[in-house]
Amino acid sequence: MSALRFHIISLGCAKNTVDSHSMTELLARAGHQSSPNPEDADVLIVNTCGFIRPARDESFAKLSELAAAKRPDQLLVSAGSLPQYLGAEIASRVPGLDALLGTRRWMDILPVVQKLRAQPHPEPLYHLPDSPTVGSDEQGVTRTAVQGATAYLKIADGCHRPCAFCAIPRIKGPTSSRPAERILAEALALQDRGVRELVLIAQDTTSYGHDLGLRDGLPDLLENIVSQVPKIDWIRILYAFPGSVSQRLIETMSRHDQILHYLDMPLQHAHPETLRRMRRPANLDWVRRTLENMRRIMPDLTLRTTFIVGYPGETEAEFQALHDFIAELRFDRLGVFTYSFEPGTPADSLGDPIPESLKQERRARLMELQQQISLEKHQQLVGRTLDVLIEGRSDDLSLGRSYRDAPEIDGLVLVTGELEIGSIVPVHIDGALPYDLTGRPA
Repeated sequence: MSALRFHIISLGCAKNTVDSHSMTELLARAGHQSSPNPEDADVLIVNTCGFIRPARDESFAKLSELAAAKRPDQLLVSAGSLPQYLGAEIASRVPGLDALLGTRRWMDILPVVQKLRAQPHPEPLYHLPDSPTVGSDEQGVTRTAVQGATAYLKIADGCHRPCAFCAIPRIKGPTSSRPAERILAEALALQDRGVRELVLIAQDTTSYGHDLGLRDGLPDLLENIVSQVPKIDWIRILYAFPGSVSQRLIETMSRHDQILHYLDMPLQHAHPETLRRMRRPANLDWVRRTLENMRRIMPDLTLRTTFIVGYPGETEAEFQALHDFIAELRFDRLGVFTYSFEPGTPADSLGDPIPESLKQERRARLMELQQQISLEKHQQLVGRTLDVLIEGRSDDLSLGRSYRDAPEIDGLVLVTGELEIGSIVPVHIDGALPYDLTGRPA
């Protein structure tokens, strides 16, 4: 097959970004060239997100936009979770679509493109097998995405959790952990590239190794990365599952300077009955004990969490319990989402009875509370010195993040002066905003 030019658009979160980078690597390895402009490409690939309705709407909009503008000789492929979830429905809604590639088999992008080019296809080509996303069949491709001095490294995919509101197990399948030797080899390669921050991601990082027979695999993986990849300055953990944050994990985080004292643990709600309807861990005493223990061992710990408001059956009393819980625990970082009804999930039978206006009102109340908490926590940092990873510039300011800020999720540190992008510099904090900090080089 002659060389072609391809253009990949990645929608959704960092986990999708990693898949897009992996597809790019497979195509480039075969001699094909990435094009920065869709107009110049022979093949257009949209790596979609389909987990919630707004993400599906965005994916359909981008596919429809490209389908309407593409040339007769261009090919359009819908990849990712949207085709895995909806299948043929996508082709009926997007005339001009040439192929659908499910998220579980992103590594088959090359044969899909080859087949499209080799024979006429009056109907879209469907490639939606149910085999796992990651594991032994990765064809030697890396599972990383580098953005400046930061790299995302996927350690597992899929999920075996029973959350009633979530379509991820249906779309991605059960947890599939990557071999530790592959993860370590990629971490070493990232170190050689000069990466300063390594972000470990999965649907649930604390489930790493569950399918490999490991009882508590994440701490072991972290120990191996620290010992074998000593020159990466920061290691950040995202997406820990409540109830699975072990004492070993806490002690491992506290023992190594490389591992940032930052943990993202989505709790989703704080009323036992709501959590039971969600099929989520409902032991709030465990949450309180664990957070108290983590903060005792790591006094500078930054805790991020997310909550859902408007879940079916959420009473005003249940919402007030969530409000009071946030006021009590005072999380450093917090995201609030309104419930998105997902057909085919275990929560399907509950419907979507709470009006959107009430969902939005409850979300606004929580965000107003958190804004004040965040501001107060930031004010306590004024006068301290924090290491900041510089990522960009704006006028006479340098823009960066401290250990307290996950990329693309949290706030920034605005530093006076033009500092070297990719450097980690000590910054004296001299100002506090609800979500950002200001400072000057120390």
